[in-house]
Amino acid sequence: MHKLQSFSRAILAEVFSRLPSRLHSTAGRPSAPLGSRILTNTDDIFKHNMWDHVQWTEEDKENARQKAKENSSTHIPLEEQGTFDTEACQYWDKFYKMHQKKFFKDRKWLFLEFPELLPSGAKSQTTNGYLVDQQESHLQLTGSSTDTETRYQQHNGPTHRNTDTPSHQKESCQGAAPEETEALIQTPAFPGQHASFRILEVGCGVGNSTFPIVNSIKEKDAYLYCCDFSPCAIQLVKDHPDYHDSVCHAFVHDICEEKASFPFPIHSLDVILAVFVLSSIHPERLQGIVNRLSTYLKHGGMFLFRDYGRFDFSQLRFKKGRCLSENFYTRGDGTCVYFFTKEEVHDLFSNAGLEEIQNLEDRRLQVNRGKKVAMHRVWMQSKYRKGYPPPPS
Repeated sequence: MHKLQSFSRAILAEVFSRLPSRLHSTAGRPSAPLGSRILTNTDDIFKHNMWDHVQWTEEDKENARQKAKENSSTHIPLEEQGTFDTEACQYWDKFYKMHQKKFFKDRKWLFLEFPELLPSGAKSQTTNGYLVDQQESHLQLTGSSTDTETRYQQHNGPTHRNTDTPSHQKESCQGAAPEETEALIQTPAFPGQHASFRILEVGCGVGNSTFPIVNSIKEKDAYLYCCDFSPCAIQLVKDHPDYHDSVCHAFVHDICEEKASFPFPIHSLDVILAVFVLSSIHPERLQGIVNRLSTYLKHGGMFLFRDYGRFDFSQLRFKKGRCLSENFYTRGDGTCVYFFTKEEVHDLFSNAGLEEIQNLEDRRLQVNRGKKVAMHRVWMQSKYRKGYPPPPS
């Protein structure tokens, strides 16, 4: 069981004496909806739980590299590693059976970061400008013997949406290209067939993204598919009072299975959402997964991604003996996690034939005000679009 290091006020004062100038500066950061709470006075460090746009010093980077090098110096023996891949479903199913719906909070921040989840012209029912999500950080703050970690994350700030669609690509994602329309007409009936806007959420868990989406797309001619390989998680989604098959279809599905079929045809989706999902899969499987999922997008459809970034605090706090391969670890409960770089994310989606709209490294300073602990958090947030066919000559 990992135990967080506690810092005295004197040590914190020394650590953060060099932060104001680099935290206040946004030089080198692309325009993005990654929050606007900037720490400009070290005396304010414990006034909020999260500070945005943290720029690391070279010393910070080197310290992180050394910690990752140290905790990955000993790998789990190869003959034992296969279990974490072949039995991943059992580990997560056990996790959901144990925690049910009590472990995560709904991701109400989704529409601040991913307005593409809503059909054109629709507005989210989410109105809070500053929202908290306790799921993503997967940060262990208690003495649980199962090594199951608590997730913390906060999102705030304005939103941004790319609008640089070429003139011959003005077709809305809500409508399909001619060949896609013909394919849909010839396809047997499937759930959500008559909706003009379709979303797939992979790795939906117990519905912490599902129901914020469902409650925002009702009566908007939109439909949500959500899948997870945990039967327990899917049953919890279906038992939710907001679940209704007129707007949502939840189903058990393992995206690692190459021949597993989806309940909808290719070229039928406007959006695919993968939030803290791909990191739980062995990195050698990821390219094939993204390739297969991308075939289900319409031309102009969007793949939305958010996950752990390299040298996030949750990576650095692993102890020796939990590393499976480079930057890939297993927790005490058997679930796994990989930590991405911007370059890896770019290659992953670009190699699947998608064009980059956004690829950001979200660096924040997370503060436990009760324990006077500060932690560097790193998340990746990306948007990739399926291109249109070239215009007729």
